[in-house]
Amino acid sequence: MSSKSVRGRAASAVFLNAILSWQSLLTVLITAVLFVAVPTPFEWWQQWFWLVLGAVAEVALIVSKVTDPEAAQAAVEREFTEQYDLREIRNPVSRKRLEDAIEYRRSMVKLAGRHSGAMRASLMNTVADVDDWIGHMYSLALHIDAFESNDLVERDRRTVPQQLDKTRQRLAIETDPAVRADLEGQTRQLELQLTNLEATASSVKRAEIQLDSTLSSLGTIYAQMSLLGTKEVDSSSAHRLRQEIQDEVAGLQDTLAAMDEVQSQRLQMR
Repeated sequence: MSSKSVRGRAASAVFLNAILSWQSLLTVLITAVLFVAVPTPFEWWQQWFWLVLGAVAEVALIVSKVTDPEAAQAAVEREFTEQYDLREIRNPVSRKRLEDAIEYRRSMVKLAGRHSGAMRASLMNTVADVDDWIGHMYSLALHIDAFESNDLVERDRRTVPQQLDKTRQRLAIETDPAVRADLEGQTRQLELQLTNLEATASSVKRAEIQLDSTLSSLGTIYAQMSLLGTKEVDSSSAHRLRQEIQDEVAGLQDTLAAMDEVQSQRLQMR
C-alpha cells in the first residue's frame, strides 16, 4: 500500500473517530435534551434553534479533531503498523531488515515532531516518501518468502541438473534419428528450465542484497534529515534528499519487477 493510501485510510479513521467520540455523543445528547425539555426558553426562541446550535457545535468539534495534526499523525501511525505486520515475514533476515527500517521511520517522525511550520511539513513529506520505500521493502520480503517456501523450486534445483546430464549422455550414444530428435527437444527444455531456476536463485540473492543496501541508504537519509536546518527547507539539500529516496524506491521497483518476470517465465514454461 502506498503512503497516499495509508494517509487516506488514516484520514477516514480520524473522521470516524471524531463522529463517534464521547464529546460528539455528548453534544448530540445535550442538544436532544434541550430540544425536548426546554423548547422555548425565550419568547423569541424557536425550538428548531437548538438543532441548529447543536449542528454548529458538532461540526466545529469534528473540524477541530480532523484538523488536529497530532490526531492525524497518530492515525497514520496506526494504519502504517497494521498494514505492515512483520509476523507475516518468515525469513528472519528480511524481518530484521524491516524492523530496523521501521525504527528509522519512527525516529524520523520524532525528528519532524521537534519542528513546526514549513520545516515540519517538509520533514513529514520526506517521511511519506519513506513510507513508500518501506512498502516496497515489505513486498520484496514477501517475494523472498514466496521463493524460499516453494518446494517445487527446491526440488527442481536438485533434480533438473541430474536429468539434463542423463539426457545428454543418452543423446551422445543414441543413433536412432527419431529418438535423437526427442532427446534433443528434451535437452532444450531442461536447459531452459535450468536457466530459469538459476535466474530464480539469482533474483532472490539480488533481493536480499537490495534489502541490505536499502536499509543502509535509509540510515544515511536519516542522518541527512538530522542535519537539515530550518533555513534549508526549500534548499537543494532538501530536494536532493527526496530525490535520493525516489531513486531508491525506483531501484526496489526494478528488483520486484525482475522477480515477477522470473516467476512469469516459470509459469509459462510449466
